[in-house]
Amino acid sequence: MLESRPIERRPGAVRQAAPSELETGRPAILSVATEVPAAMVTTAELAERLGVSEDWIVSRTGIRARPVAAPDERLSEFAARAGSAALSRAGVDPADIDLVLVATLTQDELMPNAAPLVAHAIGADRAGAIDVGAACTGFLSGLSLGAAQIETGRAEHVLLIGADFTTRIVDWGDKRTAPLFGDGAGAAVIGPAEGGAGGIGPIVLGADGSGAPAIQIDNFERKLRMDGPEVYRNAIARMSEATVAAVQGAGLELEDIDLFVFHQANGRILRALAERLGLPSDRVVDVIENLGNSSAATLPLALAAAERDGRLWPGSKVLLSAFGAGFTWGAGVIEWGGPSGV
Repeated sequence: MLESRPIERRPGAVRQAAPSELETGRPAILSVATEVPAAMVTTAELAERLGVSEDWIVSRTGIRARPVAAPDERLSEFAARAGSAALSRAGVDPADIDLVLVATLTQDELMPNAAPLVAHAIGADRAGAIDVGAACTGFLSGLSLGAAQIETGRAEHVLLIGADFTTRIVDWGDKRTAPLFGDGAGAAVIGPAEGGAGGIGPIVLGADGSGAPAIQIDNFERKLRMDGPEVYRNAIARMSEATVAAVQGAGLELEDIDLFVFHQANGRILRALAERLGLPSDRVVDVIENLGNSSAATLPLALAAAERDGRLWPGSKVLLSAFGAGFTWGAGVIEWGGPSGV
C-alpha cells in the first residue's frame, strides 16, 4: 500500500497534486495499448540527408529508427485504434467511458480538438472529451486529471490517450532536432482498482514559464525550435527532483520502485537520470532506439513495451516521469494492476 506524505514546498519545487491511497475502488491503470505507423525512417537514411554520420546521431540520441506517419494518416485515427485496443484489453465497453482525454500537440486540425473525434470513432458517445496541452508532459498530466475524476466520483472510467505525430512539426533540415522525433499513440484505461490490485498514487506536477523560449513552435513557421543544452539540463534536474518528490510522497524509497518509466526524450537524458539517481540500468525503461521521441505518447509506449517484456506484473511499483515544453514536468507512482501481455 502506498502512503501519501506532505511534500515540502519551496520556490521552484514541484507540488503534490492530489494525495491518494491505493485500495480497492481507487483509480488504477487497467490496461495499455499502442498504435504506431508502419513506415520507419532509419538513422542511416536521415544521416545521409543531413550530411552527418549515423554514429554522430546515435551517440547523441540513442535512436536508430523512428516510425513516421504518412501524409494521409490521421492522428485521431491512430489514437482511436489505440484507445479501442486498450478498452478491449480492459474489458470495458466504450459506452461505459465517462471521459476521453487526449494529450497531444499535433491534432489533425487546429479545431476541432482530437478528443471529440476519438470519442466518436470508438463509440464513447456519452463521454466528455478534452484535449490536454502539456507537450511531452501531457500523458502524465492527463493521468492526474483522470485519476482525480474517479477519486471524486465524477467518473468511473476514463480513457487516456497520448498521441503525437511530432515528425510533422520538425525541420527535417535541422540535424540537432530532426533525428530525435517519431510518431505514435498509446492509450490507457483508468478505472477502479479491482481485487485490491493496482492503483494510482501521488502525482506531482510542476511548471516554469521562464523556460518557454527553449522549446517553441510559433504560429507562423510552425516548426519546432529547441535549445538542446538548456532542455537537457532542465529535463534532468526537474525529472530527478520530481521523481524523488513523488516517491517520498508515496511513502517509499527509490529502492522500492520496481521500474522507472521516464519520458523517452533522448538516450543521453535517460542515462543521465539513472546516473544522477543511482538507478540500476535494468530498472530504467529505454525503448527510444526504435521509437524516437513521440512527445505525449512516450510514456504509454514505454509502459506497453515493459509489459510485453514481462517487466510489469500485478503489484509492481512504477515511477512515471516526464518533462516538456513550457517548461512543464512531473512524476507519479503507480502500482501495476493491468492484464499481462499486450
